[in-house]
Amino acid sequence: MIHEPADARLYLVASDFDQTLSFNDSGAILSELLGISGFREKVGGLSRVNLVQQGAELAYLLRHDPQFRGVRREHLVEVGKRVRLKTNVDLFARFLEQGLERQKFLFYVISAAPSEVVQSALEGIVPPERIFGTELEWDAANGEIASVKRVAAGYGKVAVLGELETRLGTRPDHTIYMGDGSSDLYVMQHVNSRDGYTIAVSEAKYIGRIARRTVISDNALSVLVPILEDIAGWDSARIRELFASYGLAVQDWDKIHTDWLTFREYAAPPPAEKAAGA
Repeated sequence: MIHEPADARLYLVASDFDQTLSFNDSGAILSELLGISGFREKVGGLSRVNLVQQGAELAYLLRHDPQFRGVRREHLVEVGKRVRLKTNVDLFARFLEQGLERQKFLFYVISAAPSEVVQSALEGIVPPERIFGTELEWDAANGEIASVKRVAAGYGKVAVLGELETRLGTRPDHTIYMGDGSSDLYVMQHVNSRDGYTIAVSEAKYIGRIARRTVISDNALSVLVPILEDIAGWDSARIRELFASYGLAVQDWDKIHTDWLTFREYAAPPPAEKAAGA
């Protein structure tokens, strides 16, 4: 167990993956890779009949749809390589790892996408042990998916978050969760009910009504805005200075209920250790 230092506040920062740290849907990329058509229609059909919890549709298709029977581990790894990450996901993870003078952050990813996909996409950015995705068991004889051990969607995300809080020794009101879609509703409600902090990165009304803050940007560093404002107590001038230390100038920042940020990169980012002290 990690014990909180006396001179710092330890925060657990947990993030969804698909369309939160990335622009893509893993299932759509996998379908394209395998030449399977109608993926979104399949997902829509499962959602309409409430056969599986929202976010777990791909896991269900991998196990039960004949068209996905040919999926092998190497296909999921390739999907991860094809995922287009949001800009500066690496800098975002690095900043959280370095933390601030009074706040320390532990960054984890909790996703309904298969673990193999997320680990492949975030290789070199987030350690595999800090990634919790859908866990699959593979048949050693033919390489097919034998079973689905765990799905990190809906209440599954709540369970993973609870396990992390217990293991790391973090307080519930020091949990920060960021997500974009319907599979994040349960976990956001759970975090809010325990005085944690939630951030939406989607314009969807159903999640915007639940999240404490909403930030819309194609740059992952934008999520630092509510963290720095509401948790670290920084003002906008100090936040702009931080972004400038990474070679980023905030061009547009419309502060309404939703924060809209656009960056212009004007210099190469400085070494991580220098930026952290900004």
